[in-house]
Amino acid sequence: MSEPKSPTPTPGDTYKGWLFKWTNYIKGYQRRWFVLSNGLLSYYRTQAEMGHTCRGTINLATANIAVEDSCNFVISNGGAQTYHLKASSEVERQRWITALELAKAKAVQMQAESDDSGDDFPAVSPNSGQGGDCRNTEIQSTLRTLNSKVEDLATCNDLIVKHGSALQRSLSELEGLRVAADMGEKVKQVTERATLFRITSNAMINACRDFLSMAQSHSKRWQKALQTEREQRIRLEETLEQLAKQHNHLERAFRGATVLPPSFSNPALGNKGGVSGKADASDEDDDNEFFDAMEEPAEFITVPADPKYHRRSGSNISGISSETGTDDQSVNFDELSLASNPESPQPLELEPVRQRRTRIPDKPNYYLNLWSIMKNCIGKELSKIPMPVNFNEPLSMLQRLSEDLEYYELLDKAAKSHSSLEQMCYVAAFTVSSYSTTVHRTGKPFNPLLGETFELDRHRECGYRSLCEQVSHHPPAAAHHAFSEKGWTLRQEITLASKFRGKYLSIMPLGSIQCIFEKSNNHYSWKKVTTTVHNIIVGKLWIDQSGEIDVVNHKTGDRCHLKFAPYSYFSRDVPRKVTGVVTDKDGKAHYVLSGTWDEKMEFSKIMQSSKGENGTEGKQRTVYQTLKAKEIWRKNPLPEGAENMYYFSSLALTLNEPEEGVAPTDSRRRPDQRLMEEGHWDEANAEKQRLEEKQRSTRREREREAVKAASSPEEAVTEASINDSPLKTDAKEPAPASSEISDESAHPDTYQALWFEKIDDPVSGETLHIYKGGYWEAKEQGNWDMCPDVF
Repeated sequence: MSEPKSPTPTPGDTYKGWLFKWTNYIKGYQRRWFVLSNGLLSYYRTQAEMGHTCRGTINLATANIAVEDSCNFVISNGGAQTYHLKASSEVERQRWITALELAKAKAVQMQAESDDSGDDFPAVSPNSGQGGDCRNTEIQSTLRTLNSKVEDLATCNDLIVKHGSALQRSLSELEGLRVAADMGEKVKQVTERATLFRITSNAMINACRDFLSMAQSHSKRWQKALQTEREQRIRLEETLEQLAKQHNHLERAFRGATVLPPSFSNPALGNKGGVSGKADASDEDDDNEFFDAMEEPAEFITVPADPKYHRRSGSNISGISSETGTDDQSVNFDELSLASNPESPQPLELEPVRQRRTRIPDKPNYYLNLWSIMKNCIGKELSKIPMPVNFNEPLSMLQRLSEDLEYYELLDKAAKSHSSLEQMCYVAAFTVSSYSTTVHRTGKPFNPLLGETFELDRHRECGYRSLCEQVSHHPPAAAHHAFSEKGWTLRQEITLASKFRGKYLSIMPLGSIQCIFEKSNNHYSWKKVTTTVHNIIVGKLWIDQSGEIDVVNHKTGDRCHLKFAPYSYFSRDVPRKVTGVVTDKDGKAHYVLSGTWDEKMEFSKIMQSSKGENGTEGKQRTVYQTLKAKEIWRKNPLPEGAENMYYFSSLALTLNEPEEGVAPTDSRRRPDQRLMEEGHWDEANAEKQRLEEKQRSTRREREREAVKAASSPEEAVTEASINDSPLKTDAKEPAPASSEISDESAHPDTYQALWFEKIDDPVSGETLHIYKGGYWEAKEQGNWDMCPDVF
């Protein structure tokens, strides 16, 4: 955003000169041309820019001027703009300070004079709340006085008409008199009425004079108020126009920011002294420069390693000093071996068993105001808000969980790694890759029904099988299990906690994800970050991921700390940035990861680390000397026409494709979801209401069974043995009393998952649902008698 152009200075009221201005920790102080004119301090890169490009302007009327030392001083207008300046000498600094103080005093005086209308009434700022009240009271009092004067004029007018008519009658009677004796009496009456008419006319004239005097005394103030309103309206129109242009520019930049700059792995630093400045963006040009201030400084800096490390790592692995770590020096060679190993996964060269679909019906253009539905749901749990399918996408949450396997190749490579630290890099990249499908996916997935499942069988194409099951409804929880013939197992249990805050929607995934490698027996676990959907009220919906993830290897103690930076309009850093450091059990860093969660990730081997300069709040940053970064993951391009197909990836397009032999509880068989995909949204909404009511009836029946089991546990055991159903009660312990039965959250054992069982993991110490087996065997036999009636 460009700063407003400074006004043309007037002769005799301008001070110009060179000063050094602080930009950032990379470039430090930079020489700039400053111009002080009409109470405004503006600066330019060169004198030649004065005619066309102003880099920044501060209004001294509201600015604070502080001297730091013999040559340095600071100018700030309350936080929005802060200039750290340095003069060439103490004398030059004093000249500038004197000129700035004089200009500030004059600017304050001119502002006070401009606020004063020139009459006897005190000038009151319309921006302050009390001043606005006083001004309104004053205007109301003036209006009441003017109304009183107008009423006096009306009264005088009535009296003049009355007495004028009486005088006219008297004169007429005087003309008709014939008797001289009556003449004196009539003349006396005419004289009296003429006197009354004169008095009334004088009162009329005085009232008019008072009204005119008051109108003249207030005319200047009214004209000033009218002019102020006009100027404010013009400024508001200009501001709105500028904001619209900035919004358009930011939206284009947001959409087009898909290519990382060459040095994106070097995070930007905070401004000097931690002072926040957001209006200095134009001080730097397009050659990958930084803000004068960043909101959240990075915790570390990466710089290229000494060339000797490149030569030694390429010629002799064992020649690298033990200080840099020898546990995983073969990382570069492992990548080569993975690429050339015939046993390595090469999914692109395998012939698929079946031709899967590449398109779904285009999304209908049905308009429905989201705010009209969600304005009454602020602060509520999203899963408890009845939503029409207009805001959904034709996939369930179970299918969205299965999309985490889109980049399963990363786990295949990790299974082949000989180093636990290198394996950690692949697992961390897999963690980030699971968010790449969400960047444009603003549609809400269908909430799975209790007992609903989804299988993703890619055993013959990709070497893995995946199964999800909805194991709880309130709170909604899904269990996921995937295993691969390449030697890895992925399992997770996710419970979504969501809150609607008015302007945005926060989705907090609770639970953990675990990955176990068969060959090395390495056991990894991590959690998900917060997803935020912005512009709920107005504007285009967009999604951001923010937070921190710790990927932990419970066997070796290795750890990778990933940081998802929240998006900021005022940051010139790459959007959706992710950084991470891989450390061993002793806390020693070995790898740096950097990239974006929607595009790609790279990793660099750390050859040496040292403590750098202090950042904000006295925190000391670590400087890592790294080898050249290598790409570890890149997002697959979206299929053609994805914008008309809910921005689905190639894998997502196949998730709801009908398949033979799947369980009757599979999400592909869900009727409302199928109707929505086919474009029949009205029918889908009706079917969705039917399924929700059926689920509520099933829950009430389950609660009645729990009440019955509480009074007769033996009878519950008998019924459970007769009815081969997963909706059985636990016969080992009596169910709670009927007074305690309200919903499923009060009875976690009233529903038992069909394919998963809840256990305590001895490695991670977490309690989660683990796949207990039987699904794929039931599929091979075609025996689904044990499945509940979900749809």
